[in-house]
Amino acid sequence: MASSSGTSSTSSSMEEGELAALMEQRKRKRMISNRESARRSRMRKQKHLDDLMAMVTQLKKDNQQIVANLAVTTQHYAAVEAENSILKAQAAELSHRLQSLNEILAFLNPSDGVFDDDTYGCNGGGDGPGGGGGFFNPLQMAFHMSQPLIASSDVFQEY
Repeated sequence: MASSSGTSSTSSSMEEGELAALMEQRKRKRMISNRESARRSRMRKQKHLDDLMAMVTQLKKDNQQIVANLAVTTQHYAAVEAENSILKAQAAELSHRLQSLNEILAFLNPSDGVFDDDTYGCNGGGDGPGGGGGFFNPLQMAFHMSQPLIASSDVFQEY
């Protein structure tokens, strides 16, 4: 029985040694697996960081382009606004001139019939030289512009 207890003691210590070696092998495998997993995680993290840096670079470039476009658009807007102001001033001046000319024509063409011959086509005789239907037609008056307007005191005297 002694031999049998010695053998069992040897086999149990052999089993313990194999078990320890097996555990050590598993521990080593787990350690290698963890290192590989950590390496993959660092690689993913680095790739994500690289992607973010590329995105930052692209966004900075896009932002510079937008700022440049904004500057050009602002200059264009200022130029158009200035031109618009000039055109408004010219339109106001032309409107004032037209009003003055209409006042002069109203004075020269009173409704009492002093200038009934409708030489300048302002009374709107329909089929006559004026033919304007009662409205002043500056295009038809242009044919008679070779005759100067002369201010005379005779025009202002009552008959």
